[in-house]
Amino acid sequence: MLTEKDFIATDFSSVEKANFKWSAPSNIALVKYWGKKENQIPANPSISFTLNNCKTITSLAVTKKTDNSEITFDLFFEGKPKEDFKPKILKFFQRIEQYCPYIKEYHFVIDTENTFPHSSGIASSASGMAAIAMNIMSLEKEINSTMTDDYFHQKASFLARLGSGSACRSVKGEVVIWGKHAETENSSNLFGIPFENLHANFKNYQDTILLVDKGEKQVSSTVGHDLMNGHPFAEQRFEQAHTNLSKVKSILSSGNIEEFIKIIESEALTLHAMMMTSMPYFILMKPNTLEIINKIWSFRNSTQVPVCFTLDAGANVHVLYPENVKDKVLQFINNELVGYCQNEQYICDYIGSGAKSI
Repeated sequence: MLTEKDFIATDFSSVEKANFKWSAPSNIALVKYWGKKENQIPANPSISFTLNNCKTITSLAVTKKTDNSEITFDLFFEGKPKEDFKPKILKFFQRIEQYCPYIKEYHFVIDTENTFPHSSGIASSASGMAAIAMNIMSLEKEINSTMTDDYFHQKASFLARLGSGSACRSVKGEVVIWGKHAETENSSNLFGIPFENLHANFKNYQDTILLVDKGEKQVSSTVGHDLMNGHPFAEQRFEQAHTNLSKVKSILSSGNIEEFIKIIESEALTLHAMMMTSMPYFILMKPNTLEIINKIWSFRNSTQVPVCFTLDAGANVHVLYPENVKDKVLQFINNELVGYCQNEQYICDYIGSGAKSI
C-alpha cells in the first residue's frame, strides 16, 4: 500500500516549456463524506458517481524560470484574470510542494472554465482541483518518463485531495471509493480507487441536477466539515457510513435499484441532519428543495418509476435514475419540477469515465 512518502518526487529532469490541457468532471457522493482530519484525511469513507457533462476544463502553460525562491502563477477564469481564486490555488501549491518540489522551478499560467455555474452546489472545487492535479502530473510525467499510468492516476488523486477532499474522486470513473474501508481491498485515505464491479443496471445512470439555488453557499464545506469535530452524533455517523458503504458496494454489484434508492436517499438526508444538529447549526436546503423531494416520492409511489434523489451540501437536488426510464423522468421534471428551480434551470448529466487529456 502506498504511503505519503511514495508520492514525493525525487528523480526528475527539466523542461524549458510545456503546455497541457485536461478536463475533469464533478462527482456526486452516494455515501457522503462529512468531517475530516488533518491534511484532508476523511473522517469516514465515501463512494461517488463520477459525472460526465459537469466538468472543469483547465490548461496549464509551464515556463522554466531562474528565480526558484517562491511559487509563481497567473490565473485566468474563462479567459479573464481571477484574483479571488488565487489564494485557494496558492494554498494548493503550498500543500503539494513537498510532493512536487519541482513546482518552484516553473512559472505557471492556468486558464480554467466550468461547463456549469460556479458555486451552484455542483462541486466545482472537486472538478477544478482534479483538473489542476492532472495538469501537474502531466508535467511530472514529462520530467520523469518512467512513471506508470497507475502511479500517474493515484498521485493525481492524492494531489487533488490536498486541494479539495472530494476532488480525489474526480480523477477516475465510473464509481470511485475514497477512504479506508475494512471491506474494500486497496482502499486508502490518501486517494480514490475505482469500483470495478458495476452491474449493468447502473451503467449510464442518469443524474439530472435541479438548480434550486445558484447562489454562493451560506456555509463553506470547510466550515461544515470542521463542525463534525465534537458533534454529538459524529461517531455514530462515521460508523453508519462504513456500514452503508458495504451495502452500496453490494447493491452496485447486484443491480438492486430498490435497495439503492433507500440507502442513497437516507444518506442525503443524514448529511443534512448532521448540519442541522451541529453547533452552530444550519440549514442548506430551501423550501423548494423539500417540495421537489416530496414530488419525487409521490411520483415514484404512483408510477413505480425507480427515480430517487440525493443532495450535496447545498439546496440543489440531484435526480438519479436508470437510463431506460429517462423519457418518463424528464417528462415528470418538465411537468412538475422545473417550477421549483431558479429560472427553471436544470442540467442533464450521467455517469462518466473521469478526467481526460485534451
